[in-house]
Amino acid sequence: MPPPLVPELRLHTAEEATDLWQATEDELNAAGLPPPFWAFPWAGGQAVARWLLDHAGDVRGRAVLDFGAGGGLAALAAVKAGAVRAVAVDIDPFAATAQRLNAALNGLAVEVLEADIVGTPAGSGVLAGIDLVVAGDVCYEAAMAGQVLTWLRGLVAAGLTVLLGDPGRTFAPTQGLEELASYQVPTPLALEDRTMRTTLVWRLLAS
Repeated sequence: MPPPLVPELRLHTAEEATDLWQATEDELNAAGLPPPFWAFPWAGGQAVARWLLDHAGDVRGRAVLDFGAGGGLAALAAVKAGAVRAVAVDIDPFAATAQRLNAALNGLAVEVLEADIVGTPAGSGVLAGIDLVVAGDVCYEAAMAGQVLTWLRGLVAAGLTVLLGDPGRTFAPTQGLEELASYQVPTPLALEDRTMRTTLVWRLLAS
């Protein structure tokens, strides 16, 4: 089905959020795998994807990395907007599978990488040739948000553009940001505490 804010694209999406979440935690918790974030189009990812599609002139011809990509929505939007390369990166092997399925569903070419790339310097490894990094909904845990934001600000200092999509998560930054857009994103009560979230797209500054 198409995400509410991004009707141009379709995703394999879980219909029963609560059931899938509970089953995943019950059966896979012992293996140390994360919850099934990949199975839903989260508000931050939808906002970033919407911005990319609405600002194709800022995306066309660029190489884009979708960090913490989940199902790969932002990477797909980047390709549809004219990016010459899009890489979807997530630590969850199920997310990598979802990204491949979603790319095939939309007939778009997205590179898929299952890896923890936090700390990778600009121009190195998967970041070689990348000039735009996008991240949606990555500030929901304190430790993760701190590490990720420090790394992303380092990428900005090295000359990369970094965009954050965030619906007001607890550990989102409050300084060193430039607001690019604000969206009202429909959200299911099974995942959020409301049916609509105001979600901002920020350009991250080096400090």
